[in-house]
Amino acid sequence: MAGTSNYPPQTPAPMPVPNQVAIINPQFCAPYPVDLNVVRKLMTWSEGAFGVTDVNGNIVFKVKGKFFSLRDRRILLDTAGNSLVTFQQKMLSAHRRWQVYRGESTDTKDFLFSVKKSSLLQFKTKLDVFLAGNTAEDVCDFRIEGSWLERSCVIYAGNSSTIIAQMHRKHTAQSILLGKDNFGVTVYPNVDYAFVVALVVILEEINEDRSD
Repeated sequence: MAGTSNYPPQTPAPMPVPNQVAIINPQFCAPYPVDLNVVRKLMTWSEGAFGVTDVNGNIVFKVKGKFFSLRDRRILLDTAGNSLVTFQQKMLSAHRRWQVYRGESTDTKDFLFSVKKSSLLQFKTKLDVFLAGNTAEDVCDFRIEGSWLERSCVIYAGNSSTIIAQMHRKHTAQSILLGKDNFGVTVYPNVDYAFVVALVVILEEINEDRSD
């Protein structure tokens, strides 16, 4: 199980999101804040790029890459090794659009959501998230803003000021010694933390391939 947050008395805990945000599976919606650690280079080349642990260091999710596929493709796995979603970069997409499907499918019927850069030229991180039903894409369903370089990003519901999750860099002795790039993610109550992890994976992919 993912860990709960322990907030000091002077810092108010995040307010619960009014409506449950369950994009991948409601089983990943907790009634309390969930703290996760994203650890790059946690596993071997064959297993994937990074993993996600709870506050006690237990693996919650793994990200597995298909390095020799025609497109960039990643799979998010749960602790039992079940494939939750598949990420696939849309070919010839100027805005670095990634599409997400249920399980290991890439069929249109299993399409869940897509993520793209808000604009081609960006000095700060800003991504728009569109759910499958939002075909017009006039207004995003979620958005990510902040600084990827600082690992300081906030995920909002639509164009509102309602926060569903926040990222922050973590500096630990282990990360310095082992050369790992660790950062934390706090997911607000009633928010699908598998969905948030999926967004973080895509956020990294979009920012790490800028030089390609």
